This record gives sequence, C-alpha cells and structure tokens, in this order.
Amino acid sequence: MTGQLVAVVGPSGVGKDSVMTGIVAADPRFALVRRVITRDATAGGEDFQSVTPEHFAQMVDRGAFCLHWQAHGLNYGIPAGLRDEVAAGGRRLVNLSRAVLPEAAALFPGLLVLNLTASPDVLAARLSGRGRESGTDIAQRLSRPAPPLPEGVCRLDLCNDGDLRDTVGLALRLLQPERA
Repeated sequence: MTGQLVAVVGPSGVGKDSVMTGIVAADPRFALVRRVITRDATAGGEDFQSVTPEHFAQMVDRGAFCLHWQAHGLNYGIPAGLRDEVAAGGRRLVNLSRAVLPEAAALFPGLLVLNLTASPDVLAARLSGRGRESGTDIAQRLSRPAPPLPEGVCRLDLCNDGDLRDTVGLALRLLQPERA
C-alpha cells in the first residue's frame, strides 16, 4: 500500500501551518510531519523540534533526514522515517521549501504540491501580527518574488485570503476529489 506526501508551500504568513492543522482536524487520515529547525524553541508557530546548528549538522551526518535545506538563516530537516510512513500508506502533510521540491518528488512518487497564496496586504498583516520580524524585514520578505514551482510536479493552487474554514474546506475537496 502506498500513501501520499502533500507538500504545502507558499510565502511566510500565507497560513500553511493553520491550513495543515485544519485539514488534519477535519480528516484524521492525514497527519502532520514535524520538522526539525535550528530556530529557538520559544519562537512559536508550528510544532517543531528545535536544535542547535551543531546538532543539526550531526543529524545530517547520521542520515536523520530524508530532506533538508537552509532558508532565512535557518536549517530545516524532515525526518528520514517519513519515507517508511508514506510507503506504509500514510497520508502526510509537510511544510516544504520550493527549493527541495525536485528532491521530494524523486523520493516520494505521487508527490502533490498544495501551493497556498494570499494578497500582499494579507501577508503583511499576518507577518506583522506574528511579531517575529520588523516592518523593514517584512517589506523585504514581501518584495522578493516567489521562486517558480518545478516543472512536472502535480500542484493545486489555493488562495488563503479569506476565512480559514473556507480555505480548509476547499483544500479538502481538492485533496480528495473522490469524496467531493
């Protein structure tokens, strides 16, 4: 039995973690992948394993990750056990960087990319509300163009400008057209 990995991508503030949590709450056949991040444990946001950069490097050397990357001055890792979970039939949602999508597609046949978007005003308000970045940092983040998604990946585009419940409902219909 083969499961499925759904890579959720989008800019900071688009609501990736909120949408993923909503999907899991509405459909227990999905589960979240807990990332390992070199971010302070008190930073808030998603449920993640906080490690030092040195410990992260040791984990890379030991093969603890099936995917890992750097972004915004932090290291991110996806536990190697995810491959077995998906191979055993698990449906997993993971917040991924666009940069590792080609590698993820090679590791996980049938990878599906849920590409979340939102308007710049909505993103700015959400980022400001998190309180993790200055106004200047937010403006710089929003001015960067989003890298394109790699060719050949199966993708679903979804705007998360409105009510979270509506977005989650639409995401579930997109992810499970057989149940719509």
